[in-house]
Amino acid sequence: MPPRTTDSTPERRDDDRAPSTGPEPETAGEREDGGAGSEPGPDQRVAALRRAADGGRRWRSLHVAGCAVLLAVAVTGGAVALGGGQDGGTGVHAVSAAGTLSPGDLARGDLDAGIASLQKHLRTQPRDFGGWSTLGVAYVEQARTKGDPSRYPQAERALRRSLDLEPGNDQALAGQAALAAARHDFPGALSHADRALKQNPYNERALCTRIDALVELGRYDDAAKAADTADDRRPGVPVFTRYAYVHELRGDVRTARSVLERALGSASAPADVAYVATALGQLAWNQGEYKTALGHYARALAADDAYLPALEGRARAQAASGDRAAAVTGLEQVVARFPLPGPLVALGELYEDRGADGDRAKAGDQYALVDAWTALARAGGANTDLETALAAADHGDKKEALRSARAEWDRRRSVHTADALAWALHVNGRDEEALPYARRATATGYRNAVFLYHRGVIERATGDERAARTHLKAALDLNPGFSPLGAREARTALKDLEGNR
Repeated sequence: MPPRTTDSTPERRDDDRAPSTGPEPETAGEREDGGAGSEPGPDQRVAALRRAADGGRRWRSLHVAGCAVLLAVAVTGGAVALGGGQDGGTGVHAVSAAGTLSPGDLARGDLDAGIASLQKHLRTQPRDFGGWSTLGVAYVEQARTKGDPSRYPQAERALRRSLDLEPGNDQALAGQAALAAARHDFPGALSHADRALKQNPYNERALCTRIDALVELGRYDDAAKAADTADDRRPGVPVFTRYAYVHELRGDVRTARSVLERALGSASAPADVAYVATALGQLAWNQGEYKTALGHYARALAADDAYLPALEGRARAQAASGDRAAAVTGLEQVVARFPLPGPLVALGELYEDRGADGDRAKAGDQYALVDAWTALARAGGANTDLETALAAADHGDKKEALRSARAEWDRRRSVHTADALAWALHVNGRDEEALPYARRATATGYRNAVFLYHRGVIERATGDERAARTHLKAALDLNPGFSPLGAREARTALKDLEGNR
């Protein structure tokens, strides 16, 4: 058992061994048996998203809600089908006699085949409430790993069907908690998790989602207590990684690393190895330890050479190490498969920093794709205000960035939302108002170079040059390659401040 710690991040995976869930109810254009059509491949989804982004640039006056609906249709290939592909390989065996996914199927690369098998099972056993709940969770995972938020409404209907068949069953309630967290509805996630735990105090998915929700709401002390409870009841990789993250948020990197190393030592499934090794890589990258980070990402990719977070992390570490060509190639490969906001912005900034012919236009294309993904996510019922605020503040509509940041701050008071609001206020010229939020973002001791950079820039704008030097230097000392553009601007600002002494 690791030292008492807690951790939860928005995108952290639930344990593969958690109870699975199944297909969805009949809706217009969908058959209850899940046999309508097949899911488009990554190339089709990306092409559709890029077409939608191009359209958004040509017709800026088109209403966002209308765009989102069109995007949802485009990315799903016009089919509101229940999953993709034919049964094949291990997917044929992914459904047990009880109609649930085999342990680890959701994360071993068998997700599509497992969904197809569940659909096949539910065509013959439509009253299997466990199967319906398993499919709901599988859709949540599919949305996350494939960047396809159109799966969220499908997950919602599947989970509702499970509860219609067996009211109050903890598997479906825990699935609803996971879905709410994926949509960034963290109060809802907490409520559903609490309901699930009343039915089954040992439900691993609910225990972990409860930690995640409390962290994202900024309730760090409560999250620590929730992680202690989870460790007592269901110790394992998911709880250990949550321990580590909460320690990292408090600046206790040593404990975070120790816990993750123990988790990696206990991991046996390739999916768990890839997951924990990537978390270690991210932790090392945050501390500017690029060689160490690359080693962890290499281990993750040795376990799963298609693991997207490791591919993205490796590219960021390559960029920070000075290997920009490899970083660009790597991120191009990532966004070609799944155009998500984080890697899209990172790739756009690498293009801007490179500055070759056509790179500014290429960068603009990446930022436009962020807008397109955001519209699609909203159509799927997800809250995207934090992503919008972060991307728009530097690469979009600054007024929209501030609106989104304020809206997110009203929902939750985490260090990440404090930083986003501080920066959105800054780019709108409201630095005196921004400073308290920048201070709050760094108040827990979380060692994040972006937060320190933002605080330093805001302090400089308010006339506190001494504090600005302290925090800009701290950002560059901690992680000198934290951002292709931000790090360059931090160095320029620090040089100017040093010249004024």
